[in-house]
Amino acid sequence: MFPSTPSEAGRDRQPGPAGRPDHDPRGYPTGPGPNPPYGGPHRPPGPDEPWSDAPEETWTGPPGQPRGNAAAPAGRRGAGRSDRDGAAAHGPAGARHGESTTGIGRRGDSTTATGRRGESTTGIGRRGAEPDAAEGEPVVVVPIRRALSVSVAAFAALLGVGLVLGAHTAGPGHRVPFAIVVLGVQVLYVLAWTMAMRPPALPLVAGVGVLVAAGADAAAALPKLAVLAPLGYVAAGGLAVAVLGQLIRRADRTRVTESLGATLLIVVGVVAFGTLIVLGRKPGGTQAIFVCLAAAGVALVVARLVDAVLPRPRLAPQVPRGAVGVVLGAMCGTLAAAVIGSYLVSFHPTGSAVVGLVTAGAAVLADLAVGYAEAGRQMAGERPTMWLARHMQGPLGGFALAVPVAYAVTVFFR
Repeated sequence: MFPSTPSEAGRDRQPGPAGRPDHDPRGYPTGPGPNPPYGGPHRPPGPDEPWSDAPEETWTGPPGQPRGNAAAPAGRRGAGRSDRDGAAAHGPAGARHGESTTGIGRRGDSTTATGRRGESTTGIGRRGAEPDAAEGEPVVVVPIRRALSVSVAAFAALLGVGLVLGAHTAGPGHRVPFAIVVLGVQVLYVLAWTMAMRPPALPLVAGVGVLVAAGADAAAALPKLAVLAPLGYVAAGGLAVAVLGQLIRRADRTRVTESLGATLLIVVGVVAFGTLIVLGRKPGGTQAIFVCLAAAGVALVVARLVDAVLPRPRLAPQVPRGAVGVVLGAMCGTLAAAVIGSYLVSFHPTGSAVVGLVTAGAAVLADLAVGYAEAGRQMAGERPTMWLARHMQGPLGGFALAVPVAYAVTVFFR
């Protein structure tokens, strides 16, 4: 027999040890491999085999250079499949094969240092995971002091009783005693609100408030007709004086808006208390004051007492008030107005209940709003002001809002 001729490249080559034909340098298959036995498992073709369905990797290297041995160009993110685990062939000492001299690592690494795939040099977690967000500051829960709630309830009761008794001392020719009582309440209102809010130009704001209070009482008691127009003129004049005083001041003009806002609240409050004098001069006005102020006083007292016993559920962690007290206060105020109205000549239980509901609701909501305002000032970093003034502010604000509501409901809708 004749000896066989030497095998040419890509021809008459034997299968490799894995049982499959080797690659031909020209990229052509050398022929089918050995078939598996009948019924045996069929191995799916690998991605490197020409007859597989896997996408073939595009070769972009220079001609004549073997695949998998080309150095990755600078700035290229990653290297070939065969270069990822290879030894270092290019770049500085310690750099892996396929890494550029700029320190580019594996796929997904940053451009400053090598690392695992998906990791950056900033210490962020794998695959672009952001660091955990910093936990927010703990919410400060203001405790509810029961003794304080009882004290505020007692002050609200004294304030309501004083106004009701003062209204009964007035008569057709004796309006001055009730005007003095109202002026005392107005001065308390001015002092409490100015010390609690601490507006810029505090002496100016307090002085304007006291002048407007005196003018409102005179405008309510002196005219022959019981109307509200003179009180409106006094309020407008007080605001004009406040604006003029702010323009004359040289220091701290950046907070002019804040000072004018505080002046507006104080002026409106003292004028609202002056409305009691006008209401007392109308027919049936004294009884209306009795019904409305009793409803407001009972609502404020019950709301504070319930907060001392059952301050649940909390309306806000920073506000030491409970929803049960607010609701029960409004309900008890409405009930008190209906009971009182059933014993008065010019009132009916149903009408008294409606008037009491409106005034009691306005009073408790104003008292609650004062608590929210105080919590907002403390959260903003302002120092707490005079202790007595801060806790007198709520009942005074409640009565100040309840008085004009009572006037409107009594005069226009009764």
